[in-house]
Amino acid sequence: MITLTGNTLSFTQVNKVLFKNEKVMASAESLKKVEAARQSVERIVREEKVIYGITTGFGKFSDVLIHKDDVEDLQYHLIHSHACGLGEPFPEIVSRSMVLLRANALLKGYSGVRPIIIERLLELVNKKIHPVIPQQGSLGASGDLAPLSHLALVLLGEGEVFYQNKRMPSMEALVKEGISPITLTAKEGLALINGTQAMTAMGVVAYLEAEKLACQSEVIASITMEGLRGIIDAFDEDIHLARGYQEQVDVARRIREYLSDSKLVTRQGEIRVQDAYSLRCIPQVHGATWQTLNYVKEKLEIEMNAATDNPLIFDEGRKVISGGNFHGQPIALAMDFMAIAVAELANISERRIERLVNPQLNDLPAFLSPQPGLQSGAMIMQYAAASLVSENKTLAHPASVDSIPSSANQEDHVSMGTIASRHAYQVITNTRRVLAIEAICGLQAVEYRGIEKMATATRAFFEKAREITPSITADRIFSKDIESVNDWLKR
Repeated sequence: MITLTGNTLSFTQVNKVLFKNEKVMASAESLKKVEAARQSVERIVREEKVIYGITTGFGKFSDVLIHKDDVEDLQYHLIHSHACGLGEPFPEIVSRSMVLLRANALLKGYSGVRPIIIERLLELVNKKIHPVIPQQGSLGASGDLAPLSHLALVLLGEGEVFYQNKRMPSMEALVKEGISPITLTAKEGLALINGTQAMTAMGVVAYLEAEKLACQSEVIASITMEGLRGIIDAFDEDIHLARGYQEQVDVARRIREYLSDSKLVTRQGEIRVQDAYSLRCIPQVHGATWQTLNYVKEKLEIEMNAATDNPLIFDEGRKVISGGNFHGQPIALAMDFMAIAVAELANISERRIERLVNPQLNDLPAFLSPQPGLQSGAMIMQYAAASLVSENKTLAHPASVDSIPSSANQEDHVSMGTIASRHAYQVITNTRRVLAIEAICGLQAVEYRGIEKMATATRAFFEKAREITPSITADRIFSKDIESVNDWLKR
């Protein structure tokens, strides 16, 4: 059981909740803060103070005063009018992440919701009821309004959910789990949707997959090193210490460890003096990606524990301030950066694939074909990798440099962070398939070289991978192999 405080949620804990179904609970101390903030909201309503989103309308309607008898209707209308999400739903794991992160943010005690709102969110997590949340429709400022409105609908017994591997009306799942829908009161609708949890949830899932993929890319690159009889001297520690980037030093060390007892790698001058950059510069390129991932992780860990709605309540209600913590710029930039960094793993991987299949660049059978000419072998696998790499280049165009005004120019600069996070995730998905293709080609190359000469570490990967994709003894429908290896890497 993981206890949420609003301030201490870590990637390790998120990983357990998302992928190992660890249950969550709210800390008693945090719930006290939540209750104190709630009392402040109710006092504001009673005294009819003019506070944004509690006794006023939203966005451009912030100058419209709302009578205290209408504050519940105000929140109800907010959720319905803002539930404008479009397109395919976020992956179920992202929806789960979104509910978790919204509950954690509300537990900070700055939002003014009743504890029951948080309790209901945690019930959704613990009982694996995941809102169906369309991916498109957020500008990434004023919060992820449209996506989070679809999340909030579930608390009202409306909208749809994923439950027990089925998509169904929310009320059907709530009834099965004995959960009663709630009625929103003052500020609660606004507190649920005025946040960055869609982009952050997508970013968290993307980061966890990118981190794993970056590790896998090093093992796969090591197999390619063996398949091409790469020069191990380029990974000597002194070279990398001389530059000073720790991530570069670490990648070189891991490659040396993977290949420590390989009889297929060579020394400089033995066959060649220098390798092409796609081999020689693995630590420099992969290391730079790790630098970026470390930056992204830092920003996401801050955002996972951030108060991102508006207004925020401080000093037991003596200070209620309208600000802009809902603006997703920090995450938008981080997501764009991650997309670029992971795209580079695909770029350099595709160049290694080319070196594995191009007979002008190696001494292996042309295109790793069992019968060059009669059979095409891996020829079109390289095409597929090139296509994915090119698609990544368009997806890596930064979303964060764009903005468009909304709400009659009241909200005149937005982050597009949710678009950035979705693009980053697609880049990761594409890159995994490129690495799957490199793995298939690398496995075939080392077979020609002699698997008995492989390093212990790479041989272990080879044996497991051969259970997923057999040796190329004849042309076949290679898309099946690529998807099988892709799914294996993702698992």
